[in-house]
Amino acid sequence: MKIHHIAIYVHDLEKTKAFYETYFGGQTNTQYHNPKTGLKTYFLSFEGDCNLEIMEKPGIPIAEHSTEHTGYTHLAFSLGDPESVDRLTDRLRKDGYTVFSEPRTTGDGYYESCVSDPDGNRIEIVA
Repeated sequence: MKIHHIAIYVHDLEKTKAFYETYFGGQTNTQYHNPKTGLKTYFLSFEGDCNLEIMEKPGIPIAEHSTEHTGYTHLAFSLGDPESVDRLTDRLRKDGYTVFSEPRTTGDGYYESCVSDPDGNRIEIVA
């Protein structure tokens, strides 16, 4: 058994789609729209058979993002080497995204940083 996809609600579907395409190489399908509910979605596929569904729907409240809580905490993308982690972290910072934690080697031996997507969701960038 494997996980098919992870889904998150966002407040700007097109901006979020562009973020995951631009910085993480996501390949997007055709937008789904349910006119009865107002729901709009995209599926983004990534190298390694991983999928992310981003969804937008009128009336969904904005989540408060804290550093520690139960539930969804972060997505992690592996880039393969520390230099790529450094470069992408710097690029995201220069493009105005929040860097929650600078590139570093963690206590469990991973080289990673943590940044924000357009809605404040945490994204780990791992070597």
